[in-house]
Amino acid sequence: MANFVPVRKEQHQNLKISNTRNISHVAGQNIIPVAAAEYAQASASFPLVFVKNPDSERFRSVAMLGLEAGENLFLKDEKWTALSMPQSISMVPFSLGLDPEKENTLTACIDVDSEFVGEDKDLALFEEDGKESEVLVNVQKALGRLYDNERMTENFIKELQENDLLQEIELNITLAAGEKKKLVGIFTINEEKVKGLSDDKVLDFHKRGLFVPIYSMLGSLSQVNNLVKLRNLSSETKVSNVQILPVQEAAAAS
Repeated sequence: MANFVPVRKEQHQNLKISNTRNISHVAGQNIIPVAAAEYAQASASFPLVFVKNPDSERFRSVAMLGLEAGENLFLKDEKWTALSMPQSISMVPFSLGLDPEKENTLTACIDVDSEFVGEDKDLALFEEDGKESEVLVNVQKALGRLYDNERMTENFIKELQENDLLQEIELNITLAAGEKKKLVGIFTINEEKVKGLSDDKVLDFHKRGLFVPIYSMLGSLSQVNNLVKLRNLSSETKVSNVQILPVQEAAAAS
């Protein structure tokens, strides 16, 4: 269980982190957060979709790492095999958290129970004179970029919702043995509605760079075939076919 606490010179003057850190914590995750700013690069490896938080109507932007819960097809022998790694999983053992000493302020936090943290590790968080080390400064900058990207992604999703550009889809998976499975609760962008945007809206989206993440997400759905290929290389339970259908069409076909 992670134990994140704000990084403080008073408590962590002698704390260090390992020079090499693995990402085994995502071994059982079939989806991971990905920011809209990462779509262009991430779309070369993963299907990018939206999912809803179970306790709210809020959408999350994620990359699919597998075809079922608990399946990560991009982590093999503790090594990441995809062309890119979403920033959300590369920050171990750090995260952003609320500063208990400053209201509504985020600060760098560290998992003090992580195997990569300890006074006997390699990279110091603070210099001997108490100044923040280059390592900690770079971590803070990276966490700042992550926060900015998350806010931008939230605004991007809000823009899609306000223009009614989201649609629910499902993945109908047929296994080689004949069994059928279905992945539901997945959302993407409705390409037909994008094409139907008014000229003024198209110009507005173009000026704000919104078409880059839009078409990156749409193109990324072809990476479902990559998931099938990776699954069939690593599992005895082979997949023979996957169909991606809007929920309305899937309901009509059943």
